[in-house]
Amino acid sequence: MRLFVRSKWNHKTKGFLSLAAAVKVRFCSHRPRSSIQQYRSAMADSRNGDAKGSGARRYEINLETFGKRVKLLYASWKDSKEEHWGGADALAIVTPPPSEDLRYLKSSALHTWLLGYEFPETIMVFLQEQIHILCSQKKATLLEELQKSSKKQCGLDVIIHAKARDDDGRGPMQSILGEVAAGKKPASVAVGWLSKEVAEGALMEKWAELLNDSGFNLVDVSAGMSDVFAVKDESEIQNIRKAAFLCASVLKNYVVPKLEVVIDEEKKITHAELMDDTEKAVIDPSKAKVKLKPDNVDICYPPVFQSGGVFDLRPSAISNDDPLYYDALGVIICAIGARYNSYCANVARTYLIDADPVQSKAYKVLQKAHEAAISALKPGSPASSAYKAAVDVFEREGQEFLPHMTKTTGTGIGIEFRESGLSLNSKNDRIVKVGMAFNVSLGLQNLQAQNSQDPKTKNFSLLVADTVVIRDKAPESATSSCSKAFADIAYSFKDEEEEEQEKPKPKVPSSNGAEAQYLKATLRSDNQEMTKEEVRRQHQAELARQKNEETARRLASGGLGQGDGQGVVRTTGDLVAYRNVDDIPFSKELMIQVDQKNESILLPVYGLMVPFHIATVKSVTSQQDGGHSFIRIIFNVPGAGYSATDLASQKFPGAIYLKEISFRSSDVRHTNQVVQLIKTLRRQVAQRESEKAERATLVTQEKLQLMKAKPIRLSDLWIRPVFGGKGRKLSGTLEAHTNGFRYATMKPDERVDIMYRNIKHAFFQPAEKEMITLLHFHLHNFIMVGNKKTKDVQFFVEVMDVVQTLGGGRRSTYDPDEIEEEQQERDRKNKINSEFNMFVKRVSELWEQPQFKDLDLEFDVPFRELGFHGVPHKASAFIVPTVNCLVELIEQPFLIITLNDIEIVNLERVGLGQKAFDMTIVFKDFKRDVLRIDAIPSTSLDGIKEWMNSMNLKYYESRMNLNWRPILKTILDDPEKFIEDGGWEFLNMEVSDSDSENSEESDEGYQPSDVDVVSESEEENSDDESVVESEEDEEEEEDSEEEEGKTWDELEAEARKEDKEKGAESDSEDDRRRRKAKATGKARAPEVSRQLPLKKPKLR
Repeated sequence: MRLFVRSKWNHKTKGFLSLAAAVKVRFCSHRPRSSIQQYRSAMADSRNGDAKGSGARRYEINLETFGKRVKLLYASWKDSKEEHWGGADALAIVTPPPSEDLRYLKSSALHTWLLGYEFPETIMVFLQEQIHILCSQKKATLLEELQKSSKKQCGLDVIIHAKARDDDGRGPMQSILGEVAAGKKPASVAVGWLSKEVAEGALMEKWAELLNDSGFNLVDVSAGMSDVFAVKDESEIQNIRKAAFLCASVLKNYVVPKLEVVIDEEKKITHAELMDDTEKAVIDPSKAKVKLKPDNVDICYPPVFQSGGVFDLRPSAISNDDPLYYDALGVIICAIGARYNSYCANVARTYLIDADPVQSKAYKVLQKAHEAAISALKPGSPASSAYKAAVDVFEREGQEFLPHMTKTTGTGIGIEFRESGLSLNSKNDRIVKVGMAFNVSLGLQNLQAQNSQDPKTKNFSLLVADTVVIRDKAPESATSSCSKAFADIAYSFKDEEEEEQEKPKPKVPSSNGAEAQYLKATLRSDNQEMTKEEVRRQHQAELARQKNEETARRLASGGLGQGDGQGVVRTTGDLVAYRNVDDIPFSKELMIQVDQKNESILLPVYGLMVPFHIATVKSVTSQQDGGHSFIRIIFNVPGAGYSATDLASQKFPGAIYLKEISFRSSDVRHTNQVVQLIKTLRRQVAQRESEKAERATLVTQEKLQLMKAKPIRLSDLWIRPVFGGKGRKLSGTLEAHTNGFRYATMKPDERVDIMYRNIKHAFFQPAEKEMITLLHFHLHNFIMVGNKKTKDVQFFVEVMDVVQTLGGGRRSTYDPDEIEEEQQERDRKNKINSEFNMFVKRVSELWEQPQFKDLDLEFDVPFRELGFHGVPHKASAFIVPTVNCLVELIEQPFLIITLNDIEIVNLERVGLGQKAFDMTIVFKDFKRDVLRIDAIPSTSLDGIKEWMNSMNLKYYESRMNLNWRPILKTILDDPEKFIEDGGWEFLNMEVSDSDSENSEESDEGYQPSDVDVVSESEEENSDDESVVESEEDEEEEEDSEEEEGKTWDELEAEARKEDKEKGAESDSEDDRRRRKAKATGKARAPEVSRQLPLKKPKLR
């Protein structure tokens, strides 16, 4: 066994600067670490340069921080002297010599907290009015600056005792102990020290010897030190957050991709090798795509990797030399701790490989319990509330896992990896305060898999840990960027065929009691094997049952939806042209005038200028007749197709309205000018009122909060819908701020703000076979883009320019210019896609912050390989599914269908021989019209079925298009009848076919009176017979009762009689003889053909 301790020799100051501090001691099995030590040495050399360089900068102590924290130390010592400090009259803190191993000591933590660095082999003694420091000459030079500032800020005298290299320090030690006694009896003086820290080195041993011989009453002050370190200031919180971001990024950007490659390529790698590689990534943050200075970071502990049935959830766990196990039912635990400026953070995740139901349930319950523990850490609540919240979740949702739960749900974290006194167990009643930080770690140990006898998979454990900072409103998870959701940690590498093979197959007993032996010539159905279509049908049958139950519950509760509505009725109130008679402009001539300012027209009526508001004008026309021109003005009046709410008819029920007025003028030019002015003014007012009405329906959004730092930005974007107005269109810049996006061009009036809370769906579609790369936002509520009201806003860039060859000739495939142009286009496309991808990634990280957690925002990327062509509106488009939607984002109008809004899908015109079919989407809101996608190629049918089945969408098939408006109206009018009749099963074509077959068998011999039903066998046999023969047979069957027993002569007589009645008797005898001979030679064809028009057509 050896003790791992970590401190750093700084080449610039030629002294030891430790980055660790805590009581925690980690014992690890002895293992050579030459490779990692060489790597760390190389990293140190690259950071600090040559150790012998004379130009090294001097490390300076932050005097302001020192003064502030010394005050906090003395205040805590004074206020809780008996409770936490054991009644100590003096504090004696000694740091041990430097070591190459990793360890946490409270003495080192105090130095880091006060001074920013650790000073090894240094004694600090705190008295009521003095601070004595015993150290070497070089350290004394660094600490001299404390003397002036400490007296000024804190009123304390800092006395530095410099010890020579060959001096054991006995003299200065005795002098310091004399100041501690201050003339009192040693037994009456209580001296605080750290009893758990073992004396190391000559200086520390000599001090321990003199202190024990002094006769002072020694008390342990570890609790007081923990109380001082517990609440962090803002600079300490920032250090913890950076450390948390580093360890989460290493796990997310380095460890997980590495594990995925190892598992996918079935590589061999040990836990110890993973530990070394991950430690290098922590020390060099650029490997994890983190922009932190390497000389400010370090590890908290060697990264821990466990798998293969051997798990240890204790903080002292280590990575062994066993190979990583990632077969089915495998469990992999990863734990990473990082430090930034000596402040610690920790993250741990468990990854499941082809998990069984027990593993899945255990993890989901563990995740909920972990979230409950974090949520319980609110200011003012006891530390034990986190443990109790986790227990409550297990008792409610997984009682069987409670005995396997870890004894605590974590500890405090800061300079110390485990802050004593802040353990999150069931007995700690210490109050949680703003500024505290916790490592919330919860696990289940020694669980048993469901059906496994392999020792590497039978026993498993689960662990989840996050670094949490206590804020005013709610706790903040600083490592939330690394997801712990079940969908992100559970991996499935089984194929569908393997899953089907694992399903138990029923055994078929033979006649003699033994199991039946399969013969060589067996059918798939004999072996109980199921095709994909059969599996799909079974799943759809289950979905049908669930969908009918869901619809029944919704209809029973009255949740029929609100419909799209028709918008708000436009109300303008009283239309007033002029408030006062004096406001009417004076005119000497009785001519039609247009008042643009007051939006009115003045018409001469009986020698007076009568004003009319332009909104009362319905239409104005002009026409010429001879040398005169006529103007006709028609007004809006009640009962003439104009809403009465827009007039004052209700306010003045007895008023008389002018419906129409005409004028004649000899000035044709003036007439045309007046008509044009009236039309222009009417159009402007109508447009303004329309925009005003649209804006009145908009939901008031929050104000955009601009980001103080440099926002996430994407430049040179175009927007759809485009801004209105004239002039040249300009590209703009999209910026991500604190609570929303802002898009703006160089024009001051072209600006759009999109709040994060208004985003329903966000899409990122890179250019693959399209000409544009785009970001699309589908919103909850309408916003105005220019003067257009929309719920869809898109930002895009064209990845290639449209070029037309003027020569018109074909260019060679090997033309260098052609090859260069194609390469430039590819480079441009890749560059644009990369810029969009980086923007999306950074915005996604912003959305993972706690304040946006409830919005559940993420960018959906369409799955082009699952797309299909169709006609959703008027033109054909390529429609692609995403995780949550079915979209078409290239052509306008855009198509965005949320999958959760879909009730069922009906595939219409599906049948053999059809080249295309239609898709009808019925929404859960039955007041909303169905959406049709027409002319989908039949080659896409199987792919669409498979996709809908995988998304748990219930679909039906029909051979013809249905009229859905009356169907939905019937459901809304009588929902109970709809449920009693089987719900949506009336669309099930297979059930309808089977019902019709059963009815045919039960009603054998029944013949409909007006329609002949022909069976499929009859249709197939009829292909070999002539049309005349088949029609003869049907003719004879229909008329058998009426014409039974008639001879040919009688039939001919009847025909002659009918001809006579129709006036055909004038035909010659030769013509009749010729027709008779023709009829005899063609097997009675004339009689049949004569009666065929009377026969109703056969329905197939």
